[in-house]
Amino acid sequence: MGLPKNCSLNLYSKWPRGERNLITDVPGVTVGHDTIDEGDIHTGVTAILPHPGNLFRDKVMAGVSVINGFGKSTGLVQAEELGTIETPILLTNTLSVGTASEALTRYMLEQNEDIGVTTGTVNCVVTECNDGRLNDIRGMHIKEEHVRRALSNAAADFDEGAVGGGTGMVCLGLKGGIGSSSRTVKVDGKDYTIGALVMSNFGAAGNLVIGGKHYDTRKCMEECQKDKGSIIMILATDIPLNERQLKRVARRSMIALARTGSYSGNGSGDIAIAFTTANRLPHYSDCLILDMKMFYDEEIDIVFEAAVEAVEESIISSLYHAKTMTGIRGNKYMGLREFLEKYGEN
Repeated sequence: MGLPKNCSLNLYSKWPRGERNLITDVPGVTVGHDTIDEGDIHTGVTAILPHPGNLFRDKVMAGVSVINGFGKSTGLVQAEELGTIETPILLTNTLSVGTASEALTRYMLEQNEDIGVTTGTVNCVVTECNDGRLNDIRGMHIKEEHVRRALSNAAADFDEGAVGGGTGMVCLGLKGGIGSSSRTVKVDGKDYTIGALVMSNFGAAGNLVIGGKHYDTRKCMEECQKDKGSIIMILATDIPLNERQLKRVARRSMIALARTGSYSGNGSGDIAIAFTTANRLPHYSDCLILDMKMFYDEEIDIVFEAAVEAVEESIISSLYHAKTMTGIRGNKYMGLREFLEKYGEN
């Protein structure tokens, strides 16, 4: 739901929010989580399905922006080269990328008997952030069953905060996690949607900015930390864009990061992926020439601006919905709402 309407931190929005104020306001997009939150284990998996059909046979056009490459994601090289995504997108912790990729591969093989036999292999997209400040990351607790549950749980309504891949994440000195938001724009007399989902795990304590106001989150920490950790930003839309334009949209996510207090530190993996459900590419085609639509570049600023707004609110929403958590080695990170109540910064 993004930030609730009655939230005192409700950001100024030039563009209207979608009905749910979630990435799933883009028709066909669904999100699912599986969460492990017990003892020293605080981790999970989040799955984004761009459409309900067979993604391998009906790929979505996409663009990738590696803003800072301190990361271990899979599938980005081929997505960058071909401009398509052909699997669900998974978000999890750094040391579980291999397990998640294998599980997603098995999931895709079950749906497509031709993969690796009469056609090529599959490019699974798995993204990650390091949740080791709160989670027993060395235990490698994510198994194939967790990936399967996240995929099967995918729906239009989903939780934000310390859930799924965001369970053990830390952001700007506070408890981070999963956040989402959406914006609508009218183009040629028709309403379109731009939705965002983030897994926030970036930023140095003391740098948080919300709506232009600085919040000194060092107050709730025993020691200050560098800007490290990472963020994954996923943008979805039903606006017809080509892969070049989607890459440009993804690159603008950096503006939202800067607005919320990040300078993209040396040890932060900051990655954005944008896809459209409007332009799809078939894996098999009898035609060699395919028709695609694109946006008129001279007026694409409205798409850029709405996308930046959606990512910015998604980041703040990830903090707002995350509750205070004590994790491995006694590390404790305060949720944004508790921080505001305790330190009177509202």
